[in-house]
Amino acid sequence: MSKETTDIQLVEGCVRNDRRFQELLYSRFCGKMNSICLGYTGNQNDADDILQEAFIKVFKNIRDFRFECPLEAWIRRIVVNTAIDNYRNSIKHPTIVLINEDFDFIDESEFPHPGDYNYFLDLISKLPDGYRLIFNLYVIEGFSHKEIAEKIGINEGTSKSQLSRAKKYLQHQLMQEVHSLKPTKFEDGRSLQVV
Repeated sequence: MSKETTDIQLVEGCVRNDRRFQELLYSRFCGKMNSICLGYTGNQNDADDILQEAFIKVFKNIRDFRFECPLEAWIRRIVVNTAIDNYRNSIKHPTIVLINEDFDFIDESEFPHPGDYNYFLDLISKLPDGYRLIFNLYVIEGFSHKEIAEKIGINEGTSKSQLSRAKKYLQHQLMQEVHSLKPTKFEDGRSLQVV
């Protein structure tokens, strides 16, 4: 067995409860799925828990997979739904974040991390739980506000406002970084920049 093992062979092997195929399926998809989990949780410990729970569901339900979509998309859907269930079950107290809405837009030429995917993932992982969930579902997964509302049991307006607040929060974080990297100018013309 190797990378040349097809999705059909993987599924058939997993249906037979063949450990070699289960390990291969897990190793083939765990990296991408872990990134998805981390995007929803913001920390590796919770991401590991969701990933484990999701793969248990994958192996439990693999015999129901009908190849109507790619195997990776089917697994991703299970991972996302497991993350949503985890969020729903862990809601205790809402997080309130106050943001001053009076700020300037960022000049992209001033931004120190253009195109840095890991930087943005890290930034998203630091969003408060509710903001992060809505942001991921809307921006990353492509769900509509109506679909999000139905999935997590909120009204559509709440989804829209959480997304708006998430965007403002991210923009605020970016503004803070941009301003912290600008050099300090002294009266005599010298400048100081901490790098």
